[in-house]
Amino acid sequence: MSLIAFDFDGTLSDSEMTVLLAERAGVADEVAEITEQAMNDEISYAESLYRRAELLGGLSAEAAEEAFGAVRIRPGAARLIRRLREDGHHVAVLTGGFERGVERALEREGVAVDTIVANRLPVANGELTGEAEGPLIEGTKDDVLEGLADDLGVPMASTVAVGDGANDLPMLEVAGLAVGFVPKDAVRPVCDAVVASMYRLGKVLEAHGVVSTNR
Repeated sequence: MSLIAFDFDGTLSDSEMTVLLAERAGVADEVAEITEQAMNDEISYAESLYRRAELLGGLSAEAAEEAFGAVRIRPGAARLIRRLREDGHHVAVLTGGFERGVERALEREGVAVDTIVANRLPVANGELTGEAEGPLIEGTKDDVLEGLADDLGVPMASTVAVGDGANDLPMLEVAGLAVGFVPKDAVRPVCDAVVASMYRLGKVLEAHGVVSTNR
């Protein structure tokens, strides 16, 4: 068994949850600028998320749920996840994005993963509070990946990490196989392989013996 850890926004999904939320809150440009700064490692992910969450404060819970319902996973992602799980691997989503958006996107495609580690936007009185909470704000993905591998009894050499942004760097650096999905410039140097589609990702995993080639 291997442990396959995916980033979500920009990797498994071509949607950006905070942008979808920001469009409904009327702060899309401000949020997009902060997101880009974080992905290029110009500001810390924690700072970027707190700043974006603050901008989203006051958005109705109903509008937030509508935004999460608009999240989509990439073409071919559901099929690849099924292949990995059918081959006996543990599939995890480790994202600084939001748990509800991941759940809605996977449910829409009728596919499940084994573990989701994500953040949350608290709601009070029917509105987002402007705060954010969760394990991947101050916490880093390498710690989560190593902890999950330890819990499962999977050696780090048998782990795969797939990501695109600066907050994925820690897990890409410690994984047995690091795959960049159209990675940012700061991320590319640590990647063992770079892909631009789920089809190509499947081929890379086949080449490394992670998934079988007979399907």
